[in-house]
Amino acid sequence: MHASKTALRSVWKGPFFTPMPAAPADGSGVMTMSRASTILPSHVGRKFMVHNGKEYLPVLVTEQMVNRKLGEFAMTRKVYVFKADKKK
Repeated sequence: MHASKTALRSVWKGPFFTPMPAAPADGSGVMTMSRASTILPSHVGRKFMVHNGKEYLPVLVTEQMVNRKLGEFAMTRKVYVFKADKKK
């Protein structure tokens, strides 16, 4: 059984995050590829454009997201739906 990712980082190191630039004036979010960054309380209300491997997905940070990772809110896989067979 594996431990969660949050348990693997030492407490004395603090949360992992990369410095984020200020939000652009046009209202679009801060573009980031750092999916492993921890969401800090100072990020509440900010909009991030998180890369999922193909495109940037918008993530608006709320209070419930604090201490989780940005990548948890930008899905990397599409849900595959089986198509019904055409009856002849």
